[in-house]
Amino acid sequence: MLKPEEGRELLKLAKGAVVSVLSGKNFEISPVLRERFGKKQGVFVTLHKNGKLRGCIGYPEPVIPLFEATARAASAAAFRDPRFPPLKRDELPEIKFEISVLTVPEKIKNSSPAQCCREIEIGRDGLIVSMGPYSGLLLPQVAVEHNMSKEEFLCCCCEKAGLHADEWKNGGCEICRFQAQVFSE
Repeated sequence: MLKPEEGRELLKLAKGAVVSVLSGKNFEISPVLRERFGKKQGVFVTLHKNGKLRGCIGYPEPVIPLFEATARAASAAAFRDPRFPPLKRDELPEIKFEISVLTVPEKIKNSSPAQCCREIEIGRDGLIVSMGPYSGLLLPQVAVEHNMSKEEFLCCCCEKAGLHADEWKNGGCEICRFQAQVFSE
């Protein structure tokens, strides 16, 4: 678990990465932060503008150090989320950053739809649904923000993967859950 002050440091790191791109300057991460956040961890950076989603990109698996994953995800959320145009400098004052530091995803035993639902706790778990080349991820806070039931959460995750909403009930999907520690501006 990260401490609140560490969450604030990650938020500053994420914002610094975006500001550096907007200003055309190199972004340097201090040796202190490189050491403090050197463990490989999954992370997502979400941008909100006037309370609405403006970008969200991340790493579901712990493949690179947290400091690097945070900086890369922030830059990608701001400039390469295919759902939105690249962030412009004049938008920055309206942008609020949110960082979700993830646990390692664990596979849910999907022996039946009821069993699958018993394994999920709304507000605690995020989901990854995958089938063949298709994959969709929803952070834990999404279900809470949209007041979703477990079934609705699974259906939305399938749709995000490009699958039929009820595909999770057929047993052909791999369903993983993870938890996230969330830090917001």
